[in-house]
Amino acid sequence: MSSIPESYRENIDPLVAKARDLLEDGQTLAAFAFVGCFAMRRIEAVLLDTRSEEAKDRSANEIQRTAEAINADFVFLVTEAWGLPKDKLSSHQKILDKYGSIANCPYRIDTVSFVLETHYGIWSAQVLIKPKGYSKKKRTFGEVQFQKIDSAEGRLSGLLPRAKNSQPRPLH
Repeated sequence: MSSIPESYRENIDPLVAKARDLLEDGQTLAAFAFVGCFAMRRIEAVLLDTRSEEAKDRSANEIQRTAEAINADFVFLVTEAWGLPKDKLSSHQKILDKYGSIANCPYRIDTVSFVLETHYGIWSAQVLIKPKGYSKKKRTFGEVQFQKIDSAEGRLSGLLPRAKNSQPRPLH
């Protein structure tokens, strides 16, 4: 498992902490992409609209435009999502066939999903959301352990502009 370079951690760790703070304050997490440029010391937030397939496409296009405009070094996605417990993962397709989606599945669990796309690779983490103490409204999540993944597919991947000469910019 390759760890995330420190320059990226310095930028994403406060975003992970903010996500935890929001849940612990009883709020829900809106889906966001954070688009960052080291040279400009700038992070732009793009709200993800997930209400329809067209809205998701518009959000992905907005992330790409923002990344191009600031010559981004990374895109960091933070979303509240549904997942399956480990003992149900092998039945993923059967569950989809039966219930139509994870959202309709009685086994679903609430998670926070984090994806960091850089010119050096992609790191991902999915963390279980659990109640905070005895509260019915406040929630939290444990330690976020990122894993480097080989690739990602879908509308929310490949969002960074190509580095000049197809070579990644040096790490700062």
